[in-house]
Amino acid sequence: MANQLQGGRERGRIIISTDRRGGISRSPYNSLNLSYGVGDESYCVAENRERLKIEGPFTHLLSARQVHGDDIFMATGELSADLEVDGYDSLMTETIGLGLMIQQADCQAVTLYDPRRPAIAAVHCGWKGSVLDILGKTVQAMKDCYRTSPSMLQAYVSPSLGPCCAQFINHARELPPAFLAFQERKNYFNFWKISRMQLLQAGLDADNIILSEQCTSCSADHFSYRRACRQGDGRTGRCATVIGLV
Repeated sequence: MANQLQGGRERGRIIISTDRRGGISRSPYNSLNLSYGVGDESYCVAENRERLKIEGPFTHLLSARQVHGDDIFMATGELSADLEVDGYDSLMTETIGLGLMIQQADCQAVTLYDPRRPAIAAVHCGWKGSVLDILGKTVQAMKDCYRTSPSMLQAYVSPSLGPCCAQFINHARELPPAFLAFQERKNYFNFWKISRMQLLQAGLDADNIILSEQCTSCSADHFSYRRACRQGDGRTGRCATVIGLV
């Protein structure tokens, strides 16, 4: 069902990054689709999310209807039920037991953990989020709200679109000139390295950044919007990455 990063509990946080297996959804969402917004049956998504909470364990899940923007939602206090907020792409909290969940099918989910506060954040980072530097803005928000020292932050970048498949034919108008340094061959970009660069620029220590470096478009174990478009009508589910304080 999910890959729980080693050492999560001992360090005061737990991170789960799911693959597409272990749920009840039917094709083309089979089987662990965790998004209500892709056309799947709502009861299937609800059951899949319950399984994810048990896997954590998390008391509740905080997620978002992600819009590829740079707005940040800060959760304070405990929730009485799962909550999905509208129009955010970054979530933060210092509430123990609350799972911050990012939904993805090629985009990066980036988790941030401040062990001293402690506090956490989870960021949905597609190419538009990279252009907006949502990672840098989230680190700044943690500095402002939690007095986080960026050099203490621990970051994890989930499975996501790799440089083998990240083709941007219109990059001249979509991507800033600074991203050209990460073009590995004509029209193909390494967004894993872009995120690493932006995290370093935000003040993180290089040793505290973990990149999964697993391409979702290449891996049949993960949902991939680009693969679904190549093979059909683009319908597919969403994996998730969840971080919580324990």
